[in-house]
Amino acid sequence: MITEKKKTIMVGQSGGPTAVINASLYGVIKEGLDHPDKISRIYGMIHGIEGLIHDDFMDLSETLTAEELEILKTTPASYLGSCRYKLPDDLSSSLYPLIFQKLESLNVGYFLYIGGNDSMDTVSKLSCYGKQHNSDICFIGIPKTIDNDLICTDHTPGYGSAAKYVASTVREIVLDASVYCQKSVTIVEIMGRHSGWLTAASVLARKEAVDNPLLIYLPEANFDFRQFSQDVKAALDRQPNVIICISEGISDHNGTFICEYGNTAGTDSFGHKMLTGAGKVLESYVRNQFGVKVRSVELNISQRCSGMIVSLTDVEEAAQAGREGMSAALRGLSGKMISFKRTTSSTGEYCCNCTAEDVAKICNQEKSFPADWIIRHGTDVSSEFTEYALPLIYGEASRKMKQGLPVYLYRKTTR
Repeated sequence: MITEKKKTIMVGQSGGPTAVINASLYGVIKEGLDHPDKISRIYGMIHGIEGLIHDDFMDLSETLTAEELEILKTTPASYLGSCRYKLPDDLSSSLYPLIFQKLESLNVGYFLYIGGNDSMDTVSKLSCYGKQHNSDICFIGIPKTIDNDLICTDHTPGYGSAAKYVASTVREIVLDASVYCQKSVTIVEIMGRHSGWLTAASVLARKEAVDNPLLIYLPEANFDFRQFSQDVKAALDRQPNVIICISEGISDHNGTFICEYGNTAGTDSFGHKMLTGAGKVLESYVRNQFGVKVRSVELNISQRCSGMIVSLTDVEEAAQAGREGMSAALRGLSGKMISFKRTTSSTGEYCCNCTAEDVAKICNQEKSFPADWIIRHGTDVSSEFTEYALPLIYGEASRKMKQGLPVYLYRKTTR
């Protein structure tokens, strides 16, 4: 059998969207297009690995114009669609030969998957199966997650923009809450199941160290209602308008999520509890304890889909991760995830370099917020975090606008 010299790329997006996940897709496509001697086509899986299984994919090398590709770079959410699909742990499952048969029939030489922890699990399994069966397909993971909880990387694309959104929005909430003289408490619920990286970004909303938010609670520290009551009382004694930022995944010393005090959380396809409502639970608690005006605000998906509040650093690094992933695959690497290593330039400025790390050592693990960065008995974060986070939120991305609104790229769908 004669094997074609040129190969095709198969790329997909998985897990929760971010404001810059399409910038990584942009990077993959741009790098692929820069190697016409090695690449014949670039296919995009619709809804991740499920799209490949169901023969649902599109030819990205033909459908996107140069202008559309640039718009894609600053379009939030997942252009190709996403999924939360867990491949079988048993590599002898009949699903694996089916997947590889489909890849081989399309002459795929490079498989790139943009996603978080569970997506890296997919890359790891496909890479392991391919190695066991002498496949020459290269499997590369490109990191993304607003939670910033992937190990073996300084940070993940998507986090910087989400952190910028949280800090900007909390700063605006602080201003809004300060206009009245009567005592009030505003509780802001922020995404974060087990890691508090995103909630910690609320500290960046402060103009001065003594500003709101006065209290910040992360999942890495056990939540205690009695201590919380004391914290709120002290904050109200200090000033009339108190802003409290909490992670959705805060839990007590028994591991019970605070949101479960109000309802029973369901689970997703990966067995993860679907967390929501911790803010409402604490809203009722504060109202009953203190009798003050109190409201809870759940930032919800706005944290990950706001294209108007993105970090230029984040956009450029996301695109860089896509390019580096494609480059690594072209060099024959497989079973790797692109990782960021923070360095300092000769002038003392922030910069990052990309490396390729073993994806098998990364998947199914979580990077917790450093315990020594949690201060004041679990109600605040230290200046070390501020120094870490500030470079990640810098810069404003330029974008195309029309009639006062941002221009985004929408995938054409047919019914």
